[in-house]
Amino acid sequence: MAEITAALVKELREKTGAGMMDCKKALSETNGDLEAAVDWLRKKGLSKAAKKADRVAADGLVAVAAKASGAGMAAAAVEVNAETDFVARNELFQKAVAEIAELGIDNADVESLNGAKMASGETVADSLTNMIAKIGENMSVRRVATLKADPGVVATYVHNAATDGMGKIGVLVALKSEGDKDKLLELGRKVAMHVAAGSPSVALSSRVDELDPAVIEKEREVFADQARASGKPENIIEKMVEGRLRKFYEEVVLSQQSFVLDPDKTVEQALKAAEAEVGGAIELVGFVRMVLGEGVEKKEEDFAAEVAAMGKS
Repeated sequence: MAEITAALVKELREKTGAGMMDCKKALSETNGDLEAAVDWLRKKGLSKAAKKADRVAADGLVAVAAKASGAGMAAAAVEVNAETDFVARNELFQKAVAEIAELGIDNADVESLNGAKMASGETVADSLTNMIAKIGENMSVRRVATLKADPGVVATYVHNAATDGMGKIGVLVALKSEGDKDKLLELGRKVAMHVAAGSPSVALSSRVDELDPAVIEKEREVFADQARASGKPENIIEKMVEGRLRKFYEEVVLSQQSFVLDPDKTVEQALKAAEAEVGGAIELVGFVRMVLGEGVEKKEEDFAAEVAAMGKS
């Protein structure tokens, strides 16, 4: 058995662009024969994976998953990106994303999630690398968000689901309560539908007391300057500012928003009204609204220009 040196692994990696562990395995399988290792990686499709990894992946799926935790529940929303919507419809990709979402419940950041072991024994990162080779597109875990409620529930909702538990918009809503769990889940799902229906800036916080004081102060200053410009006296200005702040809260604080399923009530009032039926006090602990590709600049291909350029070469 030939010695597999670090220098040999490095040389193969530079030749093929494959991952370090894949290069080491290829050399082990081919008894240290560099050219044979290149062929081994090509046959496995791994030599192409690294080249695909620099392409923009702005499509894919957002998936949600939840499980019992203590006297309550824990849940996660994950975004796994690919380059095209075609891959999002691929059954292999969907199955992997569903498993990654479940792993996300106990791995609340991308680094730990990438290192988590899947049922196959591979890490999430390795599994995606292998799929890149099989499917032919760059893929990556972009983000993960988690919520817990104990006691209580974390309701999940996917807007326009591509398949069970995944689509383009995923929402989590955590409700803390000792009331009936089934009724709480139904209520939480309704609030999640409200969150999904909102604009990208649906809310900055769940409750007014969670809103960043710096954000409130900035808005207060803006509103005060606007009121002073109208020439109003200071005592009137203060009332105008408070009125505009209340309107601001209605826009950016989830609990203060008009509930889409019952516009005569705020979300907070709708939760309060449901307490009798649920059988306990209800506290909105938090929410997550994850939109596929949000903030990613997707490269626009100009195929006409490419064809023209090919004709000139």
